[in-house]
Amino acid sequence: MAMMPAAEFDIEAPLVAALLAAQMPDLAHLPVRAVGGGWDNTLFRLGGHLVVRLPRRAVADALMVAEQQWLPGLAASLSVPTSAPVRAGVPGCGYPWHWSVSRWIHGVGGLTVPRSGRSSTAVPLARFLAAFQRPAPPDAPVSPVGRGGPLAARDDAVRARLASLPAAPGGSAAPLLEVWEESLAAPVWSDAPLWLHGDLHPANVVLAPDGALAGVVDFGDLCAGDPATDLAAAWLHFDAAGRATFRTALEALRPTDAATWARARGWAVSLGSALAAASDDAPALHALGVGVLGAVLED
Repeated sequence: MAMMPAAEFDIEAPLVAALLAAQMPDLAHLPVRAVGGGWDNTLFRLGGHLVVRLPRRAVADALMVAEQQWLPGLAASLSVPTSAPVRAGVPGCGYPWHWSVSRWIHGVGGLTVPRSGRSSTAVPLARFLAAFQRPAPPDAPVSPVGRGGPLAARDDAVRARLASLPAAPGGSAAPLLEVWEESLAAPVWSDAPLWLHGDLHPANVVLAPDGALAGVVDFGDLCAGDPATDLAAAWLHFDAAGRATFRTALEALRPTDAATWARARGWAVSLGSALAAASDDAPALHALGVGVLGAVLED
């Protein structure tokens, strides 16, 4: 069974309260409540309007530091709320890594909404990407796992994951391998690196009750590179109708060539296969991965 990475540090509410008391005493009176987390971070609600994000693995510490350094400035001009840190914490009270306080975005995680119900976010998500994906400076972070880089670097891993899936969409991995090889054959990104969210799947967006895009969260994979990495959102989020709306909206804001869309589809294969192959203990993420691979084959 393929599992999500294990936590490397036990984080409980009393530790969070102690960190706040030591480093941010003006927030220490607010109640702290665990609200889950993901592969890299554990989350605690702080009062009614804030959330504390703390790495649960050593590898996530550098990602948190990059968020603290870059994201507040990048998010300042966006019309969509984000999880940009409003306060930055440092190691202390026996806790070894950097941590952040961000604004809590009210709504529901996109992963809890069916694909057909996410189409209302297609245009605003395209607008978010067109605004966020601006040229990055030379010292922008480089993804430690290759986000924003060439697809060829992921070839062996993707082929192995597709071969390992017990039931690939369509009954065979062959159609997915064909899509993957078409993506590999597309010309690589040769323009200046652009800023990337790096992990723009439905669990990292928040939807308002009316289906509107309420926010984009978890920029732990913030990096610079090929915009195709984030354009994989077309297949991660949407059904065929939503994808068409997303692509049309993005094209109206920023022309995007066929090679970039081909690489984006390849990124969807890579990310979908990773979720399907390594989330046996997280059924919602496993289902997302299988759904992404199915969506790739619809086009």
